[in-house]
Amino acid sequence: MNIRSERNSQWFERAWYSASIGDFVLSDPAAILGELARNSDFSVDLNQRNAWLAEVEALKSGLGGLEGHLFLEFNIPRMGRRIDAVVLTGAAVFVLEFKVGEDSPQRDAVEQVWDYALDLKNFHEASHDLPVIPVLVLTEGNTVRTSNVQIDPDGVYRPISIHAKQLHELIENLTSTLAGDRVDSDRWYAAVYKPTPTIIEAARALYQHHSVAAIARSDAAAQNLSVTSGRIQDLIDEAKASRRKVICFVTGVPGAGKTLVGLNAATQRTDGDSSTHAVFLSGNGPLVKVLREALTRDYVSRLRLEKKKVRKSLAGESIKAFIQNVHHFRDDALQNPAPPIEHIAIFDEAQRAWNVRQTANFMLRKKGRSGFSQSEPEFLISCMDRHPDWAVVVCLVGGGQEINTGEAGIDAWLDAITANFPNWSVYISPRLNDSEYSAGRAVDRIRERQDVHFDESLHLAVSMRSFRAENVSMFVKALLDCEEKSAREVFSLLVDRYP
Repeated sequence: MNIRSERNSQWFERAWYSASIGDFVLSDPAAILGELARNSDFSVDLNQRNAWLAEVEALKSGLGGLEGHLFLEFNIPRMGRRIDAVVLTGAAVFVLEFKVGEDSPQRDAVEQVWDYALDLKNFHEASHDLPVIPVLVLTEGNTVRTSNVQIDPDGVYRPISIHAKQLHELIENLTSTLAGDRVDSDRWYAAVYKPTPTIIEAARALYQHHSVAAIARSDAAAQNLSVTSGRIQDLIDEAKASRRKVICFVTGVPGAGKTLVGLNAATQRTDGDSSTHAVFLSGNGPLVKVLREALTRDYVSRLRLEKKKVRKSLAGESIKAFIQNVHHFRDDALQNPAPPIEHIAIFDEAQRAWNVRQTANFMLRKKGRSGFSQSEPEFLISCMDRHPDWAVVVCLVGGGQEINTGEAGIDAWLDAITANFPNWSVYISPRLNDSEYSAGRAVDRIRERQDVHFDESLHLAVSMRSFRAENVSMFVKALLDCEEKSAREVFSLLVDRYP
């Protein structure tokens, strides 16, 4: 199979270079480097260029005489992680991580290639039933003494560290022990993001102690959270039963628990058969990392109390199934025109999605797509609209925040629904019309369409950060709205309560 060099080819949406092993071995290293640089998402400096050349040299030597396919800089669907090289040969998938200039395996490098292999096994559909072999390849020194080959029950091998000179021998030895049909490179490459059933089951189990129902307080904050969470679950059930599409907008005062409501909606709908599969999406990369890390640590701690041992990164695999970066979701949808596996998408801080100009600029600079004419909200809704039966979008909306350059604000979601998705039912918190959400005009426009419902239960009125002083939120809102009389009344209540 020849290299596909078209900039918009689907092959380069996921891998920056692709070729049969035979074609790769015969290709000029400069041409291979050119393909990598052309499809790179970042500026290629001298260090990266030299690292790629060292990898190409090692692969040419290590793969000569083998049959199969090679992908360089392969992007694992939805994970936002790139594998240096994936080799499909025989019945196996080899995941290669190169450490150029190093002569001994470091623990973090071993963990890195192992995590890549686990992500591929757990989230790339065509890899679910294949043996996945992570290999750390060192380019300096002499041969590396490898440990005994170990295979875990899920079909992922324990990481193997070798010198580049040992690559050919390792692949030949391992493939000779594996039965099964040769991996079809076209089918494997085109496979979609789809978590394994075991990962979905683990996601449900690990989050069961964090649901809204587990907040054992009788104060107003807990009651408000339960009402809002329950209403979202009802809307999901109604959408599925009636085979229709629903979008709802949830508002809340700062610290009211919008993220908790969103996570609860996602984890209550993790379903192995995908009939109600859900995902929590955020464009805030640090938030995604913090949420994943917090839940992973909690899960590991609980297992240790049960006297069970587990690798932290392995425990964290299941969390990736329902907490993801919205930009990785978007990029996967660009590459794959089919409906996403999820029927339910929860967008955190939805007002921070990009407007048309920012989205078009990104698509041109990073994806080589000119003339992109959709805002991020419109494109994200269109992804869920691909489902032929039903879908639910939940927009969690923060108020009183400055909208940065390129961010669309919540009115872009409302206008997209009004203009392009007439078959969607809309459920809106009445507070979305308040000044801190800056969506008043868009709310007025959407009122005119049919099947629009204003639902007070979609507003979280009490801050969990100060759940014994809920009037503080009311006071701050009155000040922001310049409502002097209301501010004075609430302030009087505060003074009476806290003299």
